[in-house]
Amino acid sequence: MPLVQTSHAGLHGPIALLEAPAHKWFGYSEGQESGQFISDLKVISVLQGRYARMRSQALTMQDSVSLLQRMRGDL
Repeated sequence: MPLVQTSHAGLHGPIALLEAPAHKWFGYSEGQESGQFISDLKVISVLQGRYARMRSQALTMQDSVSLLQRMRGDL
């Protein structure tokens, strides 16, 4: 995420999505003491929307590389 992006769709935690060979989607949410397998299509749809928003908010590949190189130089 750009450093100036103070809010983004991934702030509620990690998103794990899986498409099975039969094109059925599943999700997985993990906390410190538990994990939850998700098969509810409404919840999957929400997670897919959040993932799509994160992709649109994220840095480009070139900008990500540049940021990492600048961070490495600051060490």
